[in-house]
Amino acid sequence: MRRGWCAAAAVALAWGVGAAAQSPAALNDAPPPPPAAATRPPTAVADDMRGVLEQLPLLGARPIATLTPVEARLEPSAADAYNAAIRKSGMSVAPDATVTTQDLAYGTDPMQYARLYRPGAAAGTGAPLPLLVYYHGGGWVLADLTAYDATPRLLAKQLNAIVVSVEYRRAPEFRFPAQHDDAAAAYGWAVQNAAAWGADPARVALAGESAGGNLALNTAIYARDHELARPAHVLAIYPIANSDPALPSRRDSAGATPLDTAMLGWFAHYHSANAGDAADPRLNLVKADLRGLPPVTIVNAQIDPLRSDGETLAQALRGAGVSVQQRTYNGVTHEFFGMGRLVRGAYDAELFAVARLKSAFGL
Repeated sequence: MRRGWCAAAAVALAWGVGAAAQSPAALNDAPPPPPAAATRPPTAVADDMRGVLEQLPLLGARPIATLTPVEARLEPSAADAYNAAIRKSGMSVAPDATVTTQDLAYGTDPMQYARLYRPGAAAGTGAPLPLLVYYHGGGWVLADLTAYDATPRLLAKQLNAIVVSVEYRRAPEFRFPAQHDDAAAAYGWAVQNAAAWGADPARVALAGESAGGNLALNTAIYARDHELARPAHVLAIYPIANSDPALPSRRDSAGATPLDTAMLGWFAHYHSANAGDAADPRLNLVKADLRGLPPVTIVNAQIDPLRSDGETLAQALRGAGVSVQQRTYNGVTHEFFGMGRLVRGAYDAELFAVARLKSAFGL
């Protein structure tokens, strides 16, 4: 059964600044030619991480870079593999019911909505909670809020915070910079409505995974430049941040699972509006103006073509005078964050991220 990267593959309607609707045919456009096959032997994957990855072929997963976006959105995801491994271990895959959710629209397009996560511990306290605005991954082409439920649910409970998980318009229906426009709009909306949700707009932070990690950093830049509420912290988990194709991790993790180097080209093929987009500092974050940003935490996986993105982004942030802590976790791959019930590296990374956010919130 292909539960998929995305629950909704409908073509969206045009909305917002700087983005135009693309032809629906783009969803079925042939993928780009794949790069040359990797020749470097893969880095050893930790046994607990391997136990998750081994579920992907059992679920019928195919190489994303060989598919169209319509096909790819129906493929089993890393979250599906994790749930399969959880079931195999005899544990329940039911979401933590102590955290409740509510979907709310922040824009006029069907994809412009957010999911509010409220921790059970918030009931009856009367005190406003911290606010965390979170952006999911998927290369701006795949995935949705449900595929990335684990992290916002975990953070809502561990931080006793209101977490706003932002959905955004995806490519190729809407190409760059539609996703960045939506991320900024959703942040302003969340801060404006925080008090109504029982959250404190003066204690807000940003977080995101993969493409969402890029959106989190970009939203902090947008907030700085447009005099919006300054986030107290940014948590960027294996963010897209460097357009250099010669980065070390592009080579040593070229054949990694569930994200390989060929997929990065596939995402760019469907996401970019023109050939020059890769040089745009919103995508090539290491070349952005990073001065004056709040403290940043970067989490990376060792076996991930985006590992070098996080490592070079940390260097760029330090060069801009930003306080940053970056950690690379050995033996794990892209998408490991949120898998702490089975994967020790994920458990450690989650503890690190939660501790950093608690400190930022004064908890």
